[in-house]
Amino acid sequence: MFDFICNLEIYQLVTLCIAAVLIGINKTAIPGLGVLPVVMLTMAFETKMSTGVQLGMLALADVIAVAYYRRNADWKFLLRLFPWALVGLAVGSVILRFIPTDGSVMKRVIGGIVLALMVLGFVRKRLAPEKIPAGTGWAAFYGILMGSTTQLANAAGPISSLYLQAMKLPKEKYMGCCAWYFLILNWIKLPIFAWEGRVTMESVKLDLCMIPLIILGGVLGIVLLKKMSQQLFENIVLVLVVVAAIRLLWG
Repeated sequence: MFDFICNLEIYQLVTLCIAAVLIGINKTAIPGLGVLPVVMLTMAFETKMSTGVQLGMLALADVIAVAYYRRNADWKFLLRLFPWALVGLAVGSVILRFIPTDGSVMKRVIGGIVLALMVLGFVRKRLAPEKIPAGTGWAAFYGILMGSTTQLANAAGPISSLYLQAMKLPKEKYMGCCAWYFLILNWIKLPIFAWEGRVTMESVKLDLCMIPLIILGGVLGIVLLKKMSQQLFENIVLVLVVVAAIRLLWG
């Protein structure tokens, strides 16, 4: 297992470690943080491998999040989304058949998705929950969009945030819904990614080596970030994500 780690470039190893911690924080404290590891890993690794490595770390971090928030989910809202999210996964898989998963094309696709999600997040923060379209009919729209973006780029967090904000959920239920939703969706994606060649033995080995850092990130999210200015932290993340996404899009 450790031989493969030794074959990484220093910048790849550093990026992988930082991404693991951020993914842990993302799952227990700041859902919108998840797009930063997307662009970091895409810039450091070949595109197909980056999405596979990230999915493995996300799936492991989801277990931590559910262990902490397991009693806080509102299944009424989640059950509205799941059937449509599965449709979205199928849509994403079809799109991938027409996009080379290696090289600059997929990097630009991921960069474009991330920038669009950043705009969505910017709009979300300036909308009152009652002004966000919601309801049973809109659940299909959100579910398909979440399923397709998570299948393409592991980046459905801002869309789920928009939908859950419209549902006016308390913070605990919000985090519980995010935890359960992505645990189920990401573990469903694992065999799909393996079939597509994005999850490999090499990516699994890297993910297993990152477990201590994912746990560290989860603990930081629960304990330390409550004492920080979340607004300042999120603004810094926003700038880093936008710069990195532009680099992917026009690199």
